[in-house]
Amino acid sequence: MSKFLPYFIALISGGIGVFAFSPYDYWGVAYVSLLGLIFVAKNSQKRTALWGSFLWGVSFFSIGTSWLHVSIHQFGGSPLWLSYGLVVLLAAYLALYPLLFAYIVQRFQVQSAVIFAAIWTLTEFLRGWVLTGFPWLQFGYSQIDSPFSGIAPIFGVTGLTFFTIWASAVLFNILTALCQHKNWLDKKWSIVFANIAMLAAVASLAGYSAKATYVKKNNDKKAITITLAQGDIAQSLKWDPEYLNSTLQIYGRQISENLGKSDLIILPESALPALENNLQPFFDALKAATQKSNTDVMIGTVYRDSNSEKLFNSIVVVDKNYQADQAQRYNKHHLVPFGEYVPLESLLRPLGSVFNLPMSAFQQGGAIQAPLVVKGNKFTPAICYEIILGDQLQQNLQPDTDFILTVSNDAWFGDSHGPWQHLQMARMRALELGKPVIRATNTGITAFINAQGKIIAQAPQFVETTLTQTIAPTGGKTPYAALGDKPLYLLALLFVILRALGTLIKRKLLAATQNKA
Repeated sequence: MSKFLPYFIALISGGIGVFAFSPYDYWGVAYVSLLGLIFVAKNSQKRTALWGSFLWGVSFFSIGTSWLHVSIHQFGGSPLWLSYGLVVLLAAYLALYPLLFAYIVQRFQVQSAVIFAAIWTLTEFLRGWVLTGFPWLQFGYSQIDSPFSGIAPIFGVTGLTFFTIWASAVLFNILTALCQHKNWLDKKWSIVFANIAMLAAVASLAGYSAKATYVKKNNDKKAITITLAQGDIAQSLKWDPEYLNSTLQIYGRQISENLGKSDLIILPESALPALENNLQPFFDALKAATQKSNTDVMIGTVYRDSNSEKLFNSIVVVDKNYQADQAQRYNKHHLVPFGEYVPLESLLRPLGSVFNLPMSAFQQGGAIQAPLVVKGNKFTPAICYEIILGDQLQQNLQPDTDFILTVSNDAWFGDSHGPWQHLQMARMRALELGKPVIRATNTGITAFINAQGKIIAQAPQFVETTLTQTIAPTGGKTPYAALGDKPLYLLALLFVILRALGTLIKRKLLAATQNKA
């Protein structure tokens, strides 16, 4: 075997991984991509295994997150070479986690397929936690339209990712045994067959779960008619003070056309590109309109708290009782580094425009916040990036939550695959938590998603439009909504402990046999 072949396999298998995710949705490619990673990680040469796994990660994340260069280049003012260079730099950091995976596999000479999955779960946990975390492109998301999607309401996307790497490792062990011409009665085949049996049991559980009625229509509440406003404000114009009046006119028209027709109108993230505090004439007129029409409005705003002087990325409810300092409000908790705040601000901001994107000085809202209530319906909110944080959303979900609300502005990423990946993650939250997801965005992809993670209405991208749907709240609770990731982490830990005990017992028995001999 050429010494360069593992690196070639790493680059190709990592690069094709993006095709498992939206908008391509070839979910089977996930197993091929991970098979390539496991092949490289199990290379007999430790140095090759580590470098190959790192290259797999660089390839996977560079292509998978290439959409980031749009905001860095077009709106951060950086040269094209630098914007792509920063994406590769981020990918190199994210590739440290596949590298860690390979190191553990090499260090402990892992053979068991389920232990591969347990190790991957550990490295993915770290990727979603270290430096505030970036849990983008978890392979479980790619399985939302696969036959195994029923795992999500039980174990969430983390469990689906666990299953995907486990199945890939079993496939690797089968191919390895075939290539080595193992006898069918060989012990290695018995282990492979045991893993296949366990996988089949999990797949059957997924099939059962997909048909299970964790959630159902809440007969105590009527369906609500909601209109989502998609202003299609170009990002190059959004923060231009001279375009503010045009923005107000666009959203004002969309609101007025649906007053009295819908129970609720929702505008996207930071829909009005000025401080809410400075737009009180607009909000006063809107308050009066809601009183006459009996239609409430939710708006993504930029809000400065009059007491603390903190700046928030916010969602506010405008109804007949609206007052800026007392209104129902959700303030974004999980901020995006460099996009919404700048770490080491005093050192980095002077370095250039890439560290000075518009509205990059927000403060955090609380980790746990009350739902927004409209017409007796409770909405658990998530602003933009927060919809990918299943654990945060699960912790904020109330027993009587009716809908999950997410507002976003994906205009930052143009006509790339980024917004489609973002939508796929929103679909996963609906499936995991058993609640309809309502998604309002500036340029798309605006959509209504049912409690099974299926899109029931969707607006086209890059079109000024509104999307209206009558949607019923759901009752009940999925296992994941009740317990979150804890069962999966405990299960992974149990597999590791059992494997370690098995190895220890085997060594003691072998030592005892040798002593007798």
